Amino acid sequence: MSAPVSTTTPTPSQSWAKALENISGAMQTLAKTPMRAPGRAYDPAMIMRAMTDFAFGLASQPARLAELQMKAMNDWASFWRSAFSFSGDAPPPVEIPRSDRRFSDPRWSSDPYFRGLRDAYLIAADQMRSAAALVDTLDAPSKAMVDFLLDQYLNAIAPTNFPMTNPEVVRRTVETGGANLAAGFANLLQDVASGKGVVKRRAAGSFSKGETIAATPGSVVFQNHLFQLIQYDPLTPEVHTEPLLYVPPLVNRYYMIDLQSKSSLVRWLVEQERTVFVISWVNPDERHRDCGVEDYVLDGVVAAIEAARKASGAKTVDLFSFCLGGTLVAIALAWLEAKGRASEVGTATLIGSMVDFSDMRDWAAFVHEAHLDALDAHLERRGYIDSVELQQLFSAVRANDLIWSSVVNHYLLDREAPPSDLLYWFEDGARIPEAFLKSYNRGLLLENQLSKGAEFRVGGEAIDLGAIKTPMMVIALKDDHVSAWEAVYRGARHFGGEVEFLLGGSGHNAGVINPPAANKHGYWRNPALPESAQDWLAGAEKLPGSWWPAWNEWLSAHGSGKMVKARRPGEGKLAAIEPAPGSYALAD
Repeated sequence: MSAPVSTTTPTPSQSWAKALENISGAMQTLAKTPMRAPGRAYDPAMIMRAMTDFAFGLASQPARLAELQMKAMNDWASFWRSAFSFSGDAPPPVEIPRSDRRFSDPRWSSDPYFRGLRDAYLIAADQMRSAAALVDTLDAPSKAMVDFLLDQYLNAIAPTNFPMTNPEVVRRTVETGGANLAAGFANLLQDVASGKGVVKRRAAGSFSKGETIAATPGSVVFQNHLFQLIQYDPLTPEVHTEPLLYVPPLVNRYYMIDLQSKSSLVRWLVEQERTVFVISWVNPDERHRDCGVEDYVLDGVVAAIEAARKASGAKTVDLFSFCLGGTLVAIALAWLEAKGRASEVGTATLIGSMVDFSDMRDWAAFVHEAHLDALDAHLERRGYIDSVELQQLFSAVRANDLIWSSVVNHYLLDREAPPSDLLYWFEDGARIPEAFLKSYNRGLLLENQLSKGAEFRVGGEAIDLGAIKTPMMVIALKDDHVSAWEAVYRGARHFGGEVEFLLGGSGHNAGVINPPAANKHGYWRNPALPESAQDWLAGAEKLPGSWWPAWNEWLSAHGSGKMVKARRPGEGKLAAIEPAPGSYALAD
């Protein structure tokens, strides 16, 4: 439950007393914390080469650079004219994306001082990005690295991140007599002492797994060294014959689809007369260092299919998956096809999942032979990559949302964040074994073997996506920063059977958690599957609300249409082991 929030505003003297107390405690903790040498999972020489190649590429185009400089002169001339016009609420000179909430305070438009800071920053950022776009001679990893570093720089120097150039911080500092900055310094010291290298969210309330989050009733009915299988209690007298099995990614715990009950996809599916099974991956340690993609496919996905069939008594199961989980499902389907076992799966749904890695956008910056060699050496020291390192990487790619907004809130404003079940889940990360990352990074990301016929092998079988005849729904998210929707679409065309592509609104995580009651985001459908993603979108119909009901209808249309008596965990051939969410999800 969320803790009650006090509505009494402390006086400046009370705020200062509390801030000084927090600083004292944080400094004592920091003094007792041993310094740790950070690991390095990247090659700095490759970064320097990318920047050097970019500099030479820019210098080799004097005519285009001169043209850009002339445009810059005109931009700045317009800026100074507007700066002295003192017209209130002037629009920004560069369009700000709706997802960018940094300049939402009204004074960024109404106050000439802050409006000038905003406009100068936006113009300079736009010019620097235009300069970066001039160089088209770099390979994909180098180009992505230049763009990534530029974004990190521009995000860091935004006027919103400094106390004297952020109107909200200025107002807060006056109200508290500066105590907010002292308290924020204490928060900074606490984060440094943690040794994690991330900005900790300071929420007014929290969640408890199995009680207020990941709390849909169910039981673990199977487990091995890689996962526990959860079967959920039914909420209807009858259920569809075909059970559903969810395959999550390895990076975070499974319960993104089982947050609070009002937004839980698991609970909604159970209410739709579905028998739902979920894989809950173990949080691996050095004992799992040799577990590769093959292990997670055969001892993970395939073993879970067998267990779900045994527990439910059903001949076939319907799979659904998210992100990396969908990549594993695609490999498992091809393996089952090669083994003559494709009939064990009725349908498969891949959500925000890539099988063609030719277009990785921002992530291409980290998929380079030199970086992978450095990562291999880093992994060999422990046998896995830590969840904090993964959180740092994901946060850097979404720096404004996951780093700088928290810097402003916690170090400058000393403001607690509202409780967020989705961010609680995001911070509840998991490790990934050495062997998995090595086989995944080189075979799938770097060499893109899944899109090349049958180059990738699992259990001695060639993985041919074109051989898969299982009916599939491939769902992408319009604003996905992890799996670009166009890349997901390109992958959907590799499958050999019936494929329907659906495009949901919003981003990688929020676009999945879209309960119908919220009536948000909307989605696009088009029964055709043309070569170009943009052609598909041009011919698609946009529909309001959540894609969940449309997907549920698709499942019913591809099922037997038969109903059976509701299945309760433990009543089938597999006994209940422990209540959901299970010890694997609860373990650190």
